[in-house]
Amino acid sequence: MKTHVKQPTILVTIFIILFSISATAQWVQTSGVTGSNIECFTVKNSYIYVGYNDGIDSGGVSRSTNYGIDWTNVNTGLPSRKIMALTTSGNNLFTSEYDAGVYLSTDDGANWNITGITVEYIYGFATIGTNIFAASTENGVYLSTNNGTSWNLVNSGLTNVEIRAIYAKGSDLFVGTRGGGVFLSTNNGSSWAAVNAGLTMKYVYALTSVGSNLFAGTWSAGVFRSTNNGTNWTAANNGLPANQVFALITNGSNIFAATYGSGVYLSTNNGDNWSEVNNGLSSLSLRALAVCGSYLYAGGDISGVWRRPLSEMITDVNDNENELPIDFILLQNYPNPFNPSTTISFQLPASSNVTLKVYDILGNEVATLSDEYKPAGSYQVDFNTSSIKYQTSSGIYFYRLQAGDFIQSKKMILLK
Repeated sequence: MKTHVKQPTILVTIFIILFSISATAQWVQTSGVTGSNIECFTVKNSYIYVGYNDGIDSGGVSRSTNYGIDWTNVNTGLPSRKIMALTTSGNNLFTSEYDAGVYLSTDDGANWNITGITVEYIYGFATIGTNIFAASTENGVYLSTNNGTSWNLVNSGLTNVEIRAIYAKGSDLFVGTRGGGVFLSTNNGSSWAAVNAGLTMKYVYALTSVGSNLFAGTWSAGVFRSTNNGTNWTAANNGLPANQVFALITNGSNIFAATYGSGVYLSTNNGDNWSEVNNGLSSLSLRALAVCGSYLYAGGDISGVWRRPLSEMITDVNDNENELPIDFILLQNYPNPFNPSTTISFQLPASSNVTLKVYDILGNEVATLSDEYKPAGSYQVDFNTSSIKYQTSSGIYFYRLQAGDFIQSKKMILLK
């Protein structure tokens, strides 16, 4: 018997109005910390953390264990202040709060404790082995060799101590300053040297690298590239607007830039050319980027967290394929609503017999997408209504994953 989900004309019209943009948009705003200013991200295993603020005296850290589908505040022990930076160091997390110092969590953010820096404006972190570096916007670079218990300033040769970016490239440590360009330390901060030849804009707010190439994001002149560890720089801005570049992040050989006012840009050829990848992104004043799993995340002013599959933008996706998931997770299908196809992703921390089935709203089985034994790992399965024998109509459907004792279902919407 053919099953049709009938809906009043008005409801169908509302569905079309509300979801037609979502069905074609590639960036999707997640449900967490919406309306907040996003300052920073960090990733620990498959967990992603976001630091946000709603003003200097209001902010915190949220965590998602399912790639941004849901977010949970993890602020116990933190004063309610603006979050400025986050990082992962081994099994530990560090965060900094506006004029409130550096905090450490040893339990995935469940609890935080103050470290040896109690009153300071820390704008970023970097790690080299067990050494942790904290970049101050007023006092230069701090180093801790004992997991944050104590910190010491390491500024010899650092003639500009207003640090806006810090980045470790192997055993080399780079900082970007507000007006002094880029400095390099090859001895864990014991001494510093300016590396600015060709860097015509010396307000540097972001640093990253691809292979032997180093990249600097600047205040108003886009991105510069160095092929010799900062000794010389050249502009790498073709296609990139002259906005502030507040964040740079890489995935494989690809570079993403977060601009303030023009959204996200991508270069697949070491900065020679850039193209905007903003489809569906309504907030273009961005400050932070992250890669977690198969997604790129972005956030900025009053925007909350946005997410987009890397595979929509690049083909050589580096998905940390050697890292096994730590939980059973069934992700929301994408796109949703969809027509005629959508992708369902799930993760297995252990090998299991896996069944993944689709049902209509009356509980009738529509399709079996997987019914086999699978090793631990991350998986994507396509569901295409045009390739199944079951006659589908617009409406609500459910997909159900069973892997061992784990069972979970999620809702999706087909719009024709």
